[in-house]
Amino acid sequence: MVPEKQPGDLQPEAHETQKSTAKSLPLRLAGILSADDWLVVGWILSIKILLFVFGAKSFRILENKPLPGRWGWLDIWNRWDSLHFLQLAQFGYNASSVMKAWFYPFFPWATRLVAYVVGNYLISAFVVSCCASVAAAVLLRRIVRFDHDASISRWAVWFFLIFPTAYYLHIGYSESLFLALALGSILAALLGRWWLAGVLGALSWMTRANGIILLPTLAIEALHQWVVTKRWNWRWLWIAIVPAGFGVYLLMNWKVTGDPFAFLKMRKRLFAMESSWPWVGIRSAIGNLRRTPNQAEIVGAQELYFVALGFLCMIVSWIKLRPVHAAWITGNWFLVTSVTFIESVPRYTLTMYPVFMLFALLGRNRLWTAVITVWSLLFLALFSSVFIRGWWVF
Repeated sequence: MVPEKQPGDLQPEAHETQKSTAKSLPLRLAGILSADDWLVVGWILSIKILLFVFGAKSFRILENKPLPGRWGWLDIWNRWDSLHFLQLAQFGYNASSVMKAWFYPFFPWATRLVAYVVGNYLISAFVVSCCASVAAAVLLRRIVRFDHDASISRWAVWFFLIFPTAYYLHIGYSESLFLALALGSILAALLGRWWLAGVLGALSWMTRANGIILLPTLAIEALHQWVVTKRWNWRWLWIAIVPAGFGVYLLMNWKVTGDPFAFLKMRKRLFAMESSWPWVGIRSAIGNLRRTPNQAEIVGAQELYFVALGFLCMIVSWIKLRPVHAAWITGNWFLVTSVTFIESVPRYTLTMYPVFMLFALLGRNRLWTAVITVWSLLFLALFSSVFIRGWWVF
């Protein structure tokens, strides 16, 4: 708001305008986010702080030893894939790290860029995830708000932020960056900004393999718009640049191994995993229930629970949600289950955002709101506590 002149103010008019404009700049920048957006930002920052405090306390108690090193409260989250991402950010792709070609490049590149300013690769990875997770939460709220009321959009974000594997949004993994780009692409398509949908889609596919699902997802949204308007829009052709992100990934494979499709061979060698019908992988997960109790619960039971959750939400999405959302969850569900060995489905379910939209619709009933919230928080605490101890948790 431009302040009114006070009586006796003798400053020139031009200077007064410049002064008032300078004062209003922070307000105009803040106006980019609505009140509900700021609420979401407050939620995710609060949950992030609480999660790191909880993790530090849990590690001291469960391991009965102090946090390791100066950045121990962050280092305890630096497990499994995040170790490889940090090495790629620091040393890049080269012939001595053939296995690293399995990982998509945009997250380690973003980490490396931030490290030029921050000076620490570990902290940089958390900074990238922090910024991306905030963006993803805000974008999810806006996507849900496109078709539903403000209450539903807030509940969807709430269930997203407390999902049992939501700790991956806050650590040195690529989930938050991927979601920010994928959700941004889908929202841009809903708003008719197809050039932006294509660019963000390409970056999304440069971040994770399931960026490929944006191709049919955006195509179905274009088809939906054509059915509604009965008019051709040449801007839909921007969808064609989405595979450019995958092209960069193929180039990285070729640079490191001499074979652009080396990742397919590495998947078979490292994980004994090949493409297959969904029931083949599901059958193998059922077989894992015969392992030791700990392995059976993590490797078998939880994988099956989340496969079932994703399948149920996939079916209901085609009935309750816009086709673009149903297409996204359908493509992702088949991508993660159409393998000979199912792995990390609880983590991958985090990217199936229609799950949280359906949770929000179900959450109109207070009993279901309480049930979903308690279940989410309990398993978020369980999984994160196990993860910081170095166990494989999806």
